[in-house]
Amino acid sequence: MRGCQIPAPVAPKQIFQSQSHIAVAQYFTIHPTHPQHRLIVQATRIIRDGGVIAYPTDSCYAFGCQTGDTEALVRLRRLRDLDERHHLTLMCRDLSEIATYARVDNVQFRLLKALTPGSYTFILEGTRELPRRILHPRRKTIGLRVPDHPIARALLEELDGPLLSATAMLQGEEVPPSDAQEIRQRLEHQLDLVLDGGPCGVEPTTVIDLTGDAIVVVRAGKGDLSALSGRT
Repeated sequence: MRGCQIPAPVAPKQIFQSQSHIAVAQYFTIHPTHPQHRLIVQATRIIRDGGVIAYPTDSCYAFGCQTGDTEALVRLRRLRDLDERHHLTLMCRDLSEIATYARVDNVQFRLLKALTPGSYTFILEGTRELPRRILHPRRKTIGLRVPDHPIARALLEELDGPLLSATAMLQGEEVPPSDAQEIRQRLEHQLDLVLDGGPCGVEPTTVIDLTGDAIVVVRAGKGDLSALSGRT
């Protein structure tokens, strides 16, 4: 199991006066299957400096930020108009990293091993490695997943840790955008970076709650439900 550590909580900066505090988001066109390392390095530097980005995954585009940054968390939730009861997702490199930040028993581990990497988000109880403010306030749970997309995986490797994320759903829309240009046009003053990896899907992940005695499918999405046959 890796010994990576979540960055120490970042003290909130002076409250920004409006959502237009960013002049304009940077925009990187990045290769979808062989992402340029220099662009990945620049992107992770923006994340570490407190930036909020849009990036492609194996399901759809997502918003992401550093896990320990308080102001970035506020901005991430504001982008989606989410309250603290909405589960955010911790993007992880592998099962070992999931087991660092969530309580996983043997039965859960076997299911995770069968379905990762892939378009599944698992609701699990968080460990003390995570800041309480990113967990569900009552259940102390969080979404976790291992993406199967070269750009997302390259970001995680360069960060050497997880990326706090949410589906890049635009307000007023029923499906996420598949075009990074649309995200840029709508949110260029609210994001620090848009990573354009080409057209992406519009179907969010399948969300599976593993916190109870029985497996519960919270949302049917891109992840194939037939993989759960005989397990629910």
